[in-house]
Amino acid sequence: MISALINYEFLQNAFASGIIIGLIAPLLGVFIVVRRLSLIADALSHVTLAGIAGSLYLSQTTAFFALLNPLYLGIVAAVTGSVLIERLRRLYKHYEELAIPIIMSAGIGFSAIFISLANGFSSDLFGYLFGSVSAVSRQDLWIVLIIALIVVVFLLMFYKELFLLSFDEEYAKASGLPAKWVHLLFMVVTALVIAASMRIVGILLVSSLMTLPVAASMRLAKGFKQAILYAVLFGEAAVIIGLVIAFYLNIAPGGTIVVTSIAILLLVLIGKKIWLGVVTKNERGRLV
Repeated sequence: MISALINYEFLQNAFASGIIIGLIAPLLGVFIVVRRLSLIADALSHVTLAGIAGSLYLSQTTAFFALLNPLYLGIVAAVTGSVLIERLRRLYKHYEELAIPIIMSAGIGFSAIFISLANGFSSDLFGYLFGSVSAVSRQDLWIVLIIALIVVVFLLMFYKELFLLSFDEEYAKASGLPAKWVHLLFMVVTALVIAASMRIVGILLVSSLMTLPVAASMRLAKGFKQAILYAVLFGEAAVIIGLVIAFYLNIAPGGTIVVTSIAILLLVLIGKKIWLGVVTKNERGRLV
């Protein structure tokens, strides 16, 4: 494994991209879960699929798109979808959750159309759906790195605002915080992370990497910052273990990363239950 990692550039690209994604996906995922917006990741992933499928179709008919990385149109679609979700949330003030299934349905519909126009599934599209170790290029790695820098800068600049919006949105608005613009920027950054993650995790599974490590961390953390730390650690562990398993078994990495995340979650849940049982037993022993 180590020798292959040294000798093959595609493996270097895959592992470097995976490590970066293992950091930024759970990092944003904590804010997404706390704000009860988990389904937004699913909606944006389906919109991203529409952009990718559209780019693959156009590459068959237009020379310009044949030379263009499909990831670019996927990013454009994801960002557009995030802006539309925010606009619909404002339009349906008392039924904000309607915005998510509307955009998700649009993404699925356009994806089906473009896939059928492109004469069905290809190996490239399969790689985007479920991830691929061999498909990650050096250009993809640079895109992931740039998006990661955008995420880190955004969180450093707006951490306090996001924290306040996550736990008390009404107070944040009353205190004069530009909640509308902060939330819009958050949605756009989330869309960028989803688009960046699809090469490794796959479009249909990327939302799992943004929620499962967070679910595990919330069972152990005693504070918000600790939840972020645990989520990132669990995310990195899932990505690295998943990529190693995918390499040796020659299977799509998205599935192994998600299954590893589920295994980590189960271990945390079982371990927490056993620990609480031991603590309770010790406390009863002291009382006796």
